[in-house]
Amino acid sequence: MSNTSAHTMHDKLANMELLTLDNPVFCCYLFWATVLVVKMLLMSLLTALQRFRYKVFPNEEDLFFKNIEVQFDDPHVERVRRAHRNDMENILPYFIMALIYVSTNPNPLVACNLFRVAAIARIVHTLVYALFPVPQPSRILAFATMLLITFYMAAVVALRTLRFI
Repeated sequence: MSNTSAHTMHDKLANMELLTLDNPVFCCYLFWATVLVVKMLLMSLLTALQRFRYKVFPNEEDLFFKNIEVQFDDPHVERVRRAHRNDMENILPYFIMALIYVSTNPNPLVACNLFRVAAIARIVHTLVYALFPVPQPSRILAFATMLLITFYMAAVVALRTLRFI
């Protein structure tokens, strides 16, 4: 895309509603946010799968098998639960920040690549933490990728809105 056509696209976006399906940046955000929501929902199912696989249940009424007791500290179940909690601690703030970032009418190429990389980083984080544990620094790199993207978007938003305070 030439600089002139990128500028023209930017001007067109400036004249339309940013949070509509007419905005390709918003559509890209919606797609990758949906991927992350589905990923988080699958973490709940993975926790349940681990509970049945290892016959570990936290409540009396959940004891489907004979001769087992309530248990809270199975390492397999807890690893998945920690990964899921990490998702909630990082993906939920990212959703809010990314949506605010979309409202600043960012460069479409930059924004869409940030959304893609952030989502893929969280998927990799789950793979190397909950499913196929890999030694560090794999997990910290995947974690830091989304964190840095979220901070970058926050900085862009802050700089673009600083003049209004």
